Amino acid sequence: MSTPQILSFAIILAMMAAFVWGRLRYDVVACLALLIAIAAGIVPFDKAFSGFSDDIVIIVGSALVVSAAVARSGIINRAVQRFFPNMSAFMPQMVLLLVAVAVMSAFIKNIGALAIMMPMAFQFSRRSGVPVSRYLMPMAFAALLGGLMTQIGTSPNIVVSRMRQEITGESFTMFDFTPVGGILTVAGIFFLLALHKLVPVRTNQNPSLDEALELGTYSSDATVTNGSGAVGKSLNALLKPGHGDIAATAIIRDGRRMAPLPDITVKAGDTLLLEGTPTALDQVTEAAGLKLSGKPMQQAPAAGEDIAAVEVVVSTDSRLAGLSARRLALFHSYGINLLAVNRQGKRISERLSEVTLAPGDMLMVQGGMKTLPSTLQELGLLPLAQRQILLGTKRRAYVPLLVLAAAMIASATGAIPVATAFFAAAVAMLLLRVIPLADAYRAVDGPILVMLAALIPVADTLRSTGGSELIAGWLGSVASGLPTYGALAMILLTAMAVTPFLNNAATVLVMAPIAVSFASALDYRPEAFLMAVAIGAGCDFLTPIGHQCNTLVMGPGGYRFSDYPRLGLPLSLMIVLVSVPALLYVWPVN
Repeated sequence: MSTPQILSFAIILAMMAAFVWGRLRYDVVACLALLIAIAAGIVPFDKAFSGFSDDIVIIVGSALVVSAAVARSGIINRAVQRFFPNMSAFMPQMVLLLVAVAVMSAFIKNIGALAIMMPMAFQFSRRSGVPVSRYLMPMAFAALLGGLMTQIGTSPNIVVSRMRQEITGESFTMFDFTPVGGILTVAGIFFLLALHKLVPVRTNQNPSLDEALELGTYSSDATVTNGSGAVGKSLNALLKPGHGDIAATAIIRDGRRMAPLPDITVKAGDTLLLEGTPTALDQVTEAAGLKLSGKPMQQAPAAGEDIAAVEVVVSTDSRLAGLSARRLALFHSYGINLLAVNRQGKRISERLSEVTLAPGDMLMVQGGMKTLPSTLQELGLLPLAQRQILLGTKRRAYVPLLVLAAAMIASATGAIPVATAFFAAAVAMLLLRVIPLADAYRAVDGPILVMLAALIPVADTLRSTGGSELIAGWLGSVASGLPTYGALAMILLTAMAVTPFLNNAATVLVMAPIAVSFASALDYRPEAFLMAVAIGAGCDFLTPIGHQCNTLVMGPGGYRFSDYPRLGLPLSLMIVLVSVPALLYVWPVN
């Protein structure tokens, strides 16, 4: 073993130990490993930052923006309300999420399927009260399993098909992977459902301010328009999307104030006085198509200016103190809307436009991002720490899905590389104003991307120093004397062990020739061994860095590096136990 190989193994092992130790954040550990590798001379200076241009970094960052845009559009919430209005139990939710993401992953890029379904997981988490960390890791693993079912489901399948073509003159077809992949997917989903309690309960390690802030409820009012879906519904049904975080304090009909009885039928022209959290207010008004108090801001007030809602406090010398929004004519005089009021410890019984504002009131106001700062200063309003407020925001429900579908079709057909397709989708979300630029940057998980970018050149030292070939030689000497099922299991386990450090496609490139050599030495057909390589390379359940799906959920789920083996190790062992006999049955070696 050469000195560069010893240094590569030592740095990677030390880095893995630091990840498991958990005293330093994962991105800091990765950066330290990169600096040590540079100092040791095994990562050249001109390759040190090559990871920042790697496709994996682009795919993960773009997918986070696309997922945030889909979540912001409200389409997931609408779908849940329409097709699964009463699904609040954890287990049915998990079944739906795992099956959906696995089936989608068979036909589209698995990270794309995961990006589509992640917002639904957050919806289900709020509805059931179960931390979202219990959903996301099983979903990521189900996406990896679903990708095993078709040739286009995951890149190892594509690469191994090409290598079979080069070695035997015949490529695997689209559904050659389906029998074994389908068995593994079904078995894996049952396994994840049975052992879901192995997933740790975590919170986001880098929470956004909207998750960190816990403010009181706001009072607002909204009018039922003629085209609203709330017409003819009971008040209880109208408030259901708020999941108990919202209540009606009164109904004003034809100038008369009515008690908000749960079974009262809502009519066009009714004005509902509502009290709830900003999220619940947004969910109810968006689902029912209610018109909020104030003048709608459907278009940006100035070219290129985003509309946003912010939370402010009325100062003691504010112009608003002692006046109502109607008297102030806020929209016509200042270009802003008053959306809701929070008066600590007191219930507001008037319509929003009639509330006399007082120092200390917390307001939710809406306006253009460019003009809001000066307007707030002029009115004596003190902004709170910014968090995402969607109440009153005009959203294009189906645009993000169309953009995402176009990106995935383009990548699935090979017209555009996956990284380019997702990057174009993220840019399209911004150009079509599906998500404001500020929210897009908040959606990009910087620590995760830095960790990936720093790890890529470090992991590549296994290849550049000849370490991967050394491992291959050791493997060959150990496995050559094993029976067929033992050699097949060895190939599968080695591919699983290597893929966290090599790109999964690179794992296939390294392991496939070894697998064919085994088959040839034993006078066996190579298909089962090639399939074992593809399965092993596509099933990285042990680390957050071996596959983009695992990385994508790490930040939102708040997972630690050591959390993945808790569920991933037993799942990996199950995959080995199931796949070896399945491969030998479906792809006889004689």
